[in-house]
Amino acid sequence: MKTQYLMIITMIILLAGCSQTTQTGNPEWVDQLIKKFESEPVGNPPLSIWRYEYNGQVVYYVPAQCCDMYSSLYGTDGMVMCAPDGGITGAGDGHCTDFFSERSNEQLIWSDSRTR
Repeated sequence: MKTQYLMIITMIILLAGCSQTTQTGNPEWVDQLIKKFESEPVGNPPLSIWRYEYNGQVVYYVPAQCCDMYSSLYGTDGMVMCAPDGGITGAGDGHCTDFFSERSNEQLIWSDSRTR
């Protein structure tokens, strides 16, 4: 019985850690993504991360850096939900075709301010 309680408490702690926000107000995975981007060479155009509400949830949009590359739309859990645009056709992967018409409450979370 004690083992079951210990497992439940461990799971609660782990799950709570996945959704924690940091001092920046971002989920921890967003700050980790920013650190990753900052450790890479400066892109053209510079990378950015945008926060929106879409389909009743908070999402994070990272525009593609170059031609024929997909952009990424992340859920609050840090998992990529879809690619709203980009690719050869420019229309994304087809899994969130209404993102640009349905998104709201735009907020720039981060933009790479480094210069080339």
